[in-house]
Amino acid sequence: MKLITAIIKPFKLDDVREELNKHSIHGMTVTEVKGAGRQKGHTEMYRGAEYRVDFLPKVKLEVAVQSDQVELAIEIISKFAATGKIGDGKIFVSALEQVVRIRTGETGMDAI
Repeated sequence: MKLITAIIKPFKLDDVREELNKHSIHGMTVTEVKGAGRQKGHTEMYRGAEYRVDFLPKVKLEVAVQSDQVELAIEIISKFAATGKIGDGKIFVSALEQVVRIRTGETGMDAI
């Protein structure tokens, strides 16, 4: 089992979610986050004053998948989250040692 964590632009979330669901990849956690990377933020004007926005809004998507679904999930996220511009995000894959469904006590892939 693997945990895929993707940081993407918020307006791309629905496209990614729909495509993952089409390929039977369900059960995800989504968190609104802010981040800074190569995009380096930007300046904005508010009531005549200029200020710097260093951390930009992003969405963190976490999906637990079977090991044989990792490449498919990465391909889907990469394709449907891409805009071709700086700040499209990152995908991280980590090993998932154990999963337990609290309600039933199921473990492993049965819990996903």
